[in-house]
Amino acid sequence: MYNDKVLSLPGKFLFAVEAVIDVAYHAGGIPVRSSDITRRQNIPERYLEQLLQKLVRGGVLKGIRGPKGGYVLARERRRITLGDINNALSHDDDKEEAKGMRLISASAIGAGVLKPLWQRCEEHLHGYMDTITIEDLCEETRAIGIESEARRADDYAI
Repeated sequence: MYNDKVLSLPGKFLFAVEAVIDVAYHAGGIPVRSSDITRRQNIPERYLEQLLQKLVRGGVLKGIRGPKGGYVLARERRRITLGDINNALSHDDDKEEAKGMRLISASAIGAGVLKPLWQRCEEHLHGYMDTITIEDLCEETRAIGIESEARRADDYAI
């Protein structure tokens, strides 16, 4: 019944997940530059930088300064979940979430049925996101045949 429907997730979250997977998949022990993420994922660099900073503040990524700087994971990819990424971004979104909840009517049905229903849906989604790791998503990336640029660089090393 719902198999052909797409859940509408915020673009900011999806871009952040792509960026974290990119860092995890292409780093190969050296920091990943935001310009490389932009090139591979087609995320506007100016927008990406804001997301990357939120992910650094949220403890998902570490920023490395300097000419060979960039971004690396803050911990092992098997220890970072989609929930962690969502939490890193959600601090700024608390106002937006409250605004979205205000869109639900204050009627008896809105307040007594729709608001609790939406809260349960969010709880289930957040619980599920806490079970999906960046390691899982990197394995899926490898399974569909995307080549890691870090591995390609290793192949040509002298």
